[in-house]
Amino acid sequence: MTPDRPSAPVAPLDPPARLLMGPGPISAYPSVLRAMSAPLVGQYDPFMTAAMSDTQELYRQVWATRNDATLLIDGTSRAGIEAALVSLVRPGDRVLVPVFGRFGHLLAEIAERALAEVHTIEVEWGQVVPVSAIEEAILRVKPHVLALVQGDTSTTMNQPLDEVGELCARHGVLFYTDATASLGGNPFEADAWGVDAATAGLQKCLGGPSGSAPITLSERAVEVIRSRGRVEAGIREAGDESATDFVRSNYFDLGMILDYWGPRRLNHHTEATSMLYAARECARVLLAEGRGAVIERHRVAGAAMLAGVEGLGLTVFGDVAHKMNNVVAVEIPEGVPGDAARAALLEDFGIEIGTSFGPLHGRVWRIGTMGYNARRDTVLTTLAALEAVLRRFGARVPAGGGVDAALDAFAGAPAAPGAASGAAG
Repeated sequence: MTPDRPSAPVAPLDPPARLLMGPGPISAYPSVLRAMSAPLVGQYDPFMTAAMSDTQELYRQVWATRNDATLLIDGTSRAGIEAALVSLVRPGDRVLVPVFGRFGHLLAEIAERALAEVHTIEVEWGQVVPVSAIEEAILRVKPHVLALVQGDTSTTMNQPLDEVGELCARHGVLFYTDATASLGGNPFEADAWGVDAATAGLQKCLGGPSGSAPITLSERAVEVIRSRGRVEAGIREAGDESATDFVRSNYFDLGMILDYWGPRRLNHHTEATSMLYAARECARVLLAEGRGAVIERHRVAGAAMLAGVEGLGLTVFGDVAHKMNNVVAVEIPEGVPGDAARAALLEDFGIEIGTSFGPLHGRVWRIGTMGYNARRDTVLTTLAALEAVLRRFGARVPAGGGVDAALDAFAGAPAAPGAASGAAG
């Protein structure tokens, strides 16, 4: 047996300074980081339950909904997706998933793991799915749930949703959408669009860290979830019913989670306190600046980045008319080693941009302008650094072409409140 010996001291955690300009995660608002360092309290402390209720009301405004069932799932954005699908979908239910990028495939994967009968329709990456194609598939498949990504960062496309909810309601289909990459930086109107369930994450346009998933549920969705109700034996009370087709996940059972966030305060789990603080601050910052102003700030910064990469002579991937405000994909110039150039951008300038997946792996870079980083100085700094890296790797790019084009785009855009400083920090 080895005797205990003093080990070398471990240095405090000291992450390098980075400007995160990829498809997410991004650099968090400073006030969000400060909120995460606030003292912990007990899960039923009046301060804690009040903070939970505050957060619910804030996210009703973020989602543009009156849904009482608006709350957080403890976990990354994928936790929110899984909670929604596993709670809404019974084994054998038909689920229709339109796929236009990697994350449509993810929705199909999660629905399949929930033992759904999954049907997909696909379009070429870089396009969105026509509403007519969605309607044709609904009539053919007769699904219980339509699961549709709004903004898919793998392709940068923003799927129009404004007609989909009415279409689903007309045919008796529940409408779920994954707004992880789009919420806060692109229009989203949960009630006006007839969305039954939507989930997101903090680490993109909302300007926080990954680890909490906002969710909102319509009354129609809640009825389905309640019909599958089961409370675990250790906390079950007299009168609690137990459905035979109960949700097959304990952690992601939205029925119990709704009771945890509601007046009953069911002891389902211990809320992730620091992440609750972060999520609350993300919503507070957005609403303090103004929901419309934040979306406009993302639009302006995204348009400037688009103009800048085109000013460098780079080819933009996909249907630009349906591009998200907050991320652009550019084709890697011929002869430039994509991974080596990204590494140089990180090592020499401290700036991170992303690559992509599947058929786009090694073909495009993805550059984000979202949350705290959707502002003029980050756009210009990234374009100047990218120009320098491209030149080093032999690409012929116009001197100052990216920065000049972006400045022209900013000059032509109306000033948005908070745009100069990146809003509240």
